[in-house]
Amino acid sequence: MADEPDVSRRNFLKTLVGLSAVAAVGGLGKAVVQNVVTPSVGLSSFPETVLYWVPPGSNSGTPVPVKASEFPVNSPNIWIYYYPLTDDPNFLINLGNSSNVPQKISPVPVTIDATGVVFQSPGGTGPNGSIVSFSAICQHLGCVPPIIRYYPPNQLSILSSILPGPASDYPNGVIHCDCHGSTYDPSKGAGIITHPTYKPLPNVILAWDPSTDTLAAKNMKGPTIYGKSSDLSGGTPLSNLQKTLMIQMSVG
Repeated sequence: MADEPDVSRRNFLKTLVGLSAVAAVGGLGKAVVQNVVTPSVGLSSFPETVLYWVPPGSNSGTPVPVKASEFPVNSPNIWIYYYPLTDDPNFLINLGNSSNVPQKISPVPVTIDATGVVFQSPGGTGPNGSIVSFSAICQHLGCVPPIIRYYPPNQLSILSSILPGPASDYPNGVIHCDCHGSTYDPSKGAGIITHPTYKPLPNVILAWDPSTDTLAAKNMKGPTIYGKSSDLSGGTPLSNLQKTLMIQMSVG
């Protein structure tokens, strides 16, 4: 129905998670899980789509627009939505410090090591300027959540042997991929902290409407989404480009 939010390919996400699990426990150890590339259908331009969710603890189960002021800071779970196509998962993260206080994220120049190109990250949005969004497909070889996920500041001890500096160097946490160890800084445009990736994560540009406290995805910046010839090709458009439903994944 036209007034219902688009439910963003739940079966597709289950397939990706299943592939990730097989790779993690199979004979290949931390194997590569490549993003599934679909036929080039695509779009001619970036749509603007409001993010919907079923809020944690909701009894009705009815999707409603995400309220930026209610989105959890340093969420221990993964929040995913699809944009600009139905097979393009993205993280939504409300960045905070070790006390879970939202932190304003400023735009910064981000270098794509593979090409030397520099782009300006959009920075954070929302009432505290702390909400950011990035592609959830690792730019190294295409691993997807939950193998790649956000580690908030109070979980960085898990990565102490991987990070090139103390946890205090990453006061807003990191995004880390367990396939081969690529790590990204979400407070600096998902720029590279550790290789083997040579590209930062593509940044999603969000719009916040202070009158309604709602969030919308409206564009992307940075390198092309992994596995795509362009961000607007290689997949199927959302069935309702005005509304996109987020999915919550538990990481245990």
